[in-house]
Amino acid sequence: MRGQAIVYQTLDRLGILYECIEHEPAYTAEDMAALPFPDDVRIAKNLFLRDAKGKRHFLVVMALDRPADLRRLGELLGGGRLSFASADRLNRYLRVERGAVSPFSILNGDQAEVEVVVDATLAGAQRIGIHPNDNTVTVCLRYDDILRVIADHGNPIRILENL
Repeated sequence: MRGQAIVYQTLDRLGILYECIEHEPAYTAEDMAALPFPDDVRIAKNLFLRDAKGKRHFLVVMALDRPADLRRLGELLGGGRLSFASADRLNRYLRVERGAVSPFSILNGDQAEVEVVVDATLAGAQRIGIHPNDNTVTVCLRYDDILRVIADHGNPIRILENL
């Protein structure tokens, strides 16, 4: 099972409360910023990155309004020079298309190979909006519940400050 179904099944199995907001397709952070979400929803942007050797892959979850400094991230993660992973790698490791990447994308893989990195500025948020492997829907849930989903799947998690 893949896509939205595995997301909702996992959330229900873990007893996590969530809300779904349907909207026009949002392929980029700019598209998400333009959508009329309620004021109390913090939208996350998600970057799928690889190290220079292509051996380590990172899914970085950060607040939409924060700039992504790949050089700094590489230093913090010990991954050297980081770059965006190709569409082929995105399909191989997360089985989603560009524009639908989120922490839920790890659920599409059978292995917990992708390292998930979460921006500490999201900590404590009661409503974070992320795609459920589909960029026409945003699922709103608590920060702690996002971490529960990742931990349940077995992926390594790192919470980083000063991204």
